[in-house]
Amino acid sequence: MEDDKKADASEKSNESMGPAGPRENVKDQDGATAAAGQADSKAGAQLADALKNKASEQAGSVAGDNVAAANVSTAGAPQKKAGATTAASKTTGVDSTSGVVASVEYVRGQRHAVIAPEKISGYKRDADHLLWTGLKDPSDEELRMTCKNLSFSKLATKEIVKRHYRPKVIDYGDYILIVAVTISRENKKIVYGEMQMIFGQSFILTVRRGEAMTNTPLRKRLEGSPELIARGSDFVVAEILDGLADSYLMLAGSFEVDVEQLEQKMILHGFRESDVRKLYKMRRDLLRVHTSIAPVIEICTRMSVVNLAFVEQDSQGYYRIVADRVARIDDQMNALRESLAFAFEASQMIAQAHQTDITKKLASWAAILAVPTAIAGIYGMNFTNMPELNWTYGYPLIMFLMFLICGLLFRQFRKTGWL
Repeated sequence: MEDDKKADASEKSNESMGPAGPRENVKDQDGATAAAGQADSKAGAQLADALKNKASEQAGSVAGDNVAAANVSTAGAPQKKAGATTAASKTTGVDSTSGVVASVEYVRGQRHAVIAPEKISGYKRDADHLLWTGLKDPSDEELRMTCKNLSFSKLATKEIVKRHYRPKVIDYGDYILIVAVTISRENKKIVYGEMQMIFGQSFILTVRRGEAMTNTPLRKRLEGSPELIARGSDFVVAEILDGLADSYLMLAGSFEVDVEQLEQKMILHGFRESDVRKLYKMRRDLLRVHTSIAPVIEICTRMSVVNLAFVEQDSQGYYRIVADRVARIDDQMNALRESLAFAFEASQMIAQAHQTDITKKLASWAAILAVPTAIAGIYGMNFTNMPELNWTYGYPLIMFLMFLICGLLFRQFRKTGWL
């Protein structure tokens, strides 16, 4: 009986210890097991010791489990955070340490893999694949490396690395370079940027400089409709240009609000010198915007007319639509510029009319005051033989004539609208 009780106590003691228990508790467990195997004469004492060890081992096991769990959670938190960051980077294709916004390969319109620009060398170009690489404010070295991996010519690489200030389109045979100017308005100031689109069979490279426009919302929208991406690089570039036209439309709306405010101010209060300076600056900004937008019409028109190996006829229709949109926006910009010119001319005419009214009033009062001045001047010469001076009714008669003539002149000027 005592041997069975010892064995049960030993088994319960072993079960109470976990793998995460402290080293000291394990030693106690070994001591309890060794004590259980001693002589029968010490069975009672060993049973009591075993029960005590059981209680202490249970407490140690619980404490050890808590410490181990805390260590696991503490060590796992940074790993989870790092894993989440890595997963997000793999999902979006964003490299925070470089100018790469996204570099994604699509297969039949579906997102397939994220390919870093340094690994796109030898990319397979066929109708089912599309590689869209987006760069923002890249360094010259990053841009040269990407162009080299895409097998661009030295002439094309030199043109892509260079900063552009006017829209242009260049056909290199296997691929086309389109440069557009992005424009935004911050605190009434125009901020210019640049958007380069290099596309060919199954690849697109977009290079963006400045904060005026981003392609991320467009990429997400197209990824939601894989059949649109499956149409090819020519269609995606047409969508980018259409988004550029949307930004131009928002810019035109911003200008339109300011032009209406200036016109209302001119009608109600007229222009001050500060208003004239503001009007001139706005006209200058509109002219610069016109010079930046107008070439995009020609670019899109050319893309809709010229037959290229990797530009389908369906996509040419989209380029024509974009050309018409940009043309309407450019006409709106020109109309706003003409409105400012008319407002300035109207303000000049209003100012001249106001000056003319003041001149007429001054001339009328000068003519009225000339009559008493002339009479007073005559009688102020103090000649000796002036009969009117000794006449009793001389003074009242002269005053009556002065008021009579002044009244007739006032009536006449009032009748003609001078007063």
